[in-house]
Amino acid sequence: MNEFQDVSRAPAAGLFLYDRDCGFCQRSVDFARYRVRSEVTFTPWQDFDLASAGLTPAEANAQAWLLLPDGPARAGGDAITEVLRRGRRWARCLGSLMRLPGVRRLNRAIYRLVASHRHRLPGGTSSCALPRPGA
Repeated sequence: MNEFQDVSRAPAAGLFLYDRDCGFCQRSVDFARYRVRSEVTFTPWQDFDLASAGLTPAEANAQAWLLLPDGPARAGGDAITEVLRRGRRWARCLGSLMRLPGVRRLNRAIYRLVASHRHRLPGGTSSCALPRPGA
């Protein structure tokens, strides 16, 4: 377990929840840590008290979440945008661009597409696959 086991202890820059069993998610988090150098703290949702943030395992598995101490949680593409906005200068610029209305809609659509096919992407394995709706 890590020190951020519930939402009451989320760091000021935010706590990003990801799927530790997904290789693609792991690679994406490594990119955010070492290339983007985001100030966000990353933790697997499996090591976190989801109920403290009002989340279920199914919700946490379906998309990434950024928990913020001073505002509502961000999910999916919006979570990625905020991770970028807390990184290096180039990433902050990209994150700010991704907040624009038309770009935001496109970002959300791309995130959903990537999330639904993450098992087919580099680093992805069959354990990355999301359950099918209604299954």
